[in-house]
Amino acid sequence: MRHLDLIGLVVTLATVALAIAWAFPLYWGLVTTFKHEYEIVKPGIQLWPADFTFENYVHVLLQTKIGLWYINSLITSGAVTGIVMLMAASAGYAISQLNFPGRTLFWWMIMASFMVPIPALIVNHFILMGQFGWVNTLAGVIAPQLIAPVTVIIYKQFFDSVPKDFREAAVMDGANEFQLLFRIYLPMNWGITTALAIITFIGAWNLFLWPFLAVSSEDKMNITVGITQVHDAFGVSYGRDLAVAMLAALPVALVYLIFQRRVTQAIMLSAGIKG
Repeated sequence: MRHLDLIGLVVTLATVALAIAWAFPLYWGLVTTFKHEYEIVKPGIQLWPADFTFENYVHVLLQTKIGLWYINSLITSGAVTGIVMLMAASAGYAISQLNFPGRTLFWWMIMASFMVPIPALIVNHFILMGQFGWVNTLAGVIAPQLIAPVTVIIYKQFFDSVPKDFREAAVMDGANEFQLLFRIYLPMNWGITTALAIITFIGAWNLFLWPFLAVSSEDKMNITVGITQVHDAFGVSYGRDLAVAMLAALPVALVYLIFQRRVTQAIMLSAGIKG
């Protein structure tokens, strides 16, 4: 028993040490936002501000377009989430419940899409958005993010698990395919839909590379790209950069804290599919 207790103690201490190592950069970034710039660049390590200040947050809130960046992020993330959920549910239902020519080929194409990393498609995306005239528009930011095969696969698996009796009874009552999807299959899987919607929203909110490439106008930037615009006449201001970064992460952190169980569920579902 003592041997087991010693092992448990070692594992606990190692876990605490790893948790501290993981959380320290977050703590350091947050504390730095409350320091003056001269204190930030001063040599040495200061775990707490010597002269506490809110000037970095005041500058970001009053001297930048952070409000507009927030709105752009809400529009793009909300649109991506809504469209992806609708497309994925419809595609998952069609593959699961309908018989149509090319169904098997369509399914294997979705499965094979995991072999192609999304960053490898960025050049193609940019060319297509240019041809559509969507470069430097919110539509151009949204469109490439609609490629989300994992949500289709998850929906298909859960629709497969719905007992056939429900479908047969609804068909006998005269229900069409849209009624079957939105009145029977989706209500039985609201938990899955909620989990997938939350993780999709968080992913769209945090995305940087594609919005950075697709948008050059400051008025069209989302919050993650807007961070790059926070500077002054003397160059980089670390306190202001970290302040806007903290404000950018705040909505996602709140969503995660409120819907932690759903986010964990969605991550486990995605990991299970990819595994």
